[in-house]
Amino acid sequence: MNGFVDFRNQGGFAMVLLAVAVGGGCGETPRPEAEEVQETAALAVDQVQGGTPAIVTVNARHGLGKFSSLAVGLNSAAWDIDLPDRDVSRLIGDAAVQTLRYPGGSTSDNYHWISNLPDDPAAGGTVENANFDAYMSVVQATGAQPMITVNYGSGTEQEAADWVRYANRGGPRYKGPVPTYPGACPKGHNYGIRYWEIGNELYGDGTYGATWEVNHKSHDPTTYAQGVVRYSAAMKAVDPSVRIGAVLTAPGNWPDGQISEASPQPWNDTVLSQACGAIDFVVIHWYPQGPTGESDAGLLASPLQGESTPVSFTPSIPAMVATLKASLAQYCGRRAASLPIMVTETNSVSYNPGKQTTSPVNALFLADQLSTWFENGVANVDWWALHNGPFDGNTDPALYGDYTFGDYGILSAGQTTPAGAVEPPVNTPLPAYFGFRMLSYLGHGPQDTMLEATSSNPLVTVHAVRQGGGNVNLLVINKDPGVRYSVTVSLAGASSRGWASVYRYGKTSATIATTRTQVNGTTFAVTVEPYSLTAVRLP
Repeated sequence: MNGFVDFRNQGGFAMVLLAVAVGGGCGETPRPEAEEVQETAALAVDQVQGGTPAIVTVNARHGLGKFSSLAVGLNSAAWDIDLPDRDVSRLIGDAAVQTLRYPGGSTSDNYHWISNLPDDPAAGGTVENANFDAYMSVVQATGAQPMITVNYGSGTEQEAADWVRYANRGGPRYKGPVPTYPGACPKGHNYGIRYWEIGNELYGDGTYGATWEVNHKSHDPTTYAQGVVRYSAAMKAVDPSVRIGAVLTAPGNWPDGQISEASPQPWNDTVLSQACGAIDFVVIHWYPQGPTGESDAGLLASPLQGESTPVSFTPSIPAMVATLKASLAQYCGRRAASLPIMVTETNSVSYNPGKQTTSPVNALFLADQLSTWFENGVANVDWWALHNGPFDGNTDPALYGDYTFGDYGILSAGQTTPAGAVEPPVNTPLPAYFGFRMLSYLGHGPQDTMLEATSSNPLVTVHAVRQGGGNVNLLVINKDPGVRYSVTVSLAGASSRGWASVYRYGKTSATIATTRTQVNGTTFAVTVEPYSLTAVRLP
């Protein structure tokens, strides 16, 4: 790829300034045939090695709820020149990504879909070959569900309703708006896109001091809540089947609980009290660590223990979900139980990513935190991002990892940082990609159920799933950087006999290794290496 790419970050969201010309499409795009990321082909017999003992217990009698059909998600962007690459669709499909969000974080409040152009080029650009139709071709090729964030900051409810019309109400007699970019479809589409967020992080518009989000409207939660009501009415008038989401703050994370002259009550209280009747789901974002405060041990502990540093604070995932559910019950009454919680952006550090984001540690964190959200009833989690670009962030030697750059992407953008750190070729899977792959071995289909699972050691975390056919799978995460564990797995309420497939990815892995181990009854043993993910699919 030739050309200059300026990767800029605003509060955890990269924007790419680049101009390229390629067309979109008006027809269906078949999914390419799957080509596996290279893994060890032979199912060698797993040899249980020595290690420190640990015990995990999977309670097959205690289900924690089924997955939603859009559980495992990923962010894509209108500035991603590599979005429509055939390799990208293959890699997303192989990683079993279920949801693809668009048009990209803060870009959403600066993006006019009909022209595929930004409202303010200084606040972030777009590329022609990543327009809405091009994005939908990737969605169709991968079998993922689309999720759209409409422009609240510099847009209107009419613009959002027109987007719904073009996306979902096409046909031979279509008289709605047609995008001006090459390849747009004059007859519109019948994509059936259900999930639409109203804006991105509007609390970042200066309401509480920090300014990263474009917003030409009044900067306060009351105006936003009233806007959500108007947007919802306009969009549902076009297609009553669409589901509308409102932006909330993650409990305990800035700016949750903040007040200002424009916001005499906290953001969540204001938005929910005024907009609850107009929405169908709520949205939060979660980046537990702050730049310069990254810690591998702290990151890996944060899903269940939260974290507190001089530059960041977060409660645990169970605590955040409990607080959100309490707020929904307070303000939405009987509707609360039918309002899913969706985490439409997450990664490790809130901005200026360093080497931790390109470390196997981030792969462990991805798999652990997504599983923990799902165990606590969250419907969807969307990792940031498909591609992002390199940064010269924190390269503290205390952080594990060989790369000397940070990148939020799961695939390399193939760029070079200002300091001269060179990324691998474009679309090379970075460690977080393998976190997605390992989650796919655990299983997260709509007929799969999360199971209660416990461990005798806090550094050995376990997640378990009972698939629709009854088979039990588990994912064991070794968060210890230097200790191998010999894990005895005990199944309560289940038994298994035969050969189990074992998948491993860790700090010394170039790819995922596949072996097998024999199981016979309610207990078996598996060895987990330091800083590793080990998935076991029982027969």
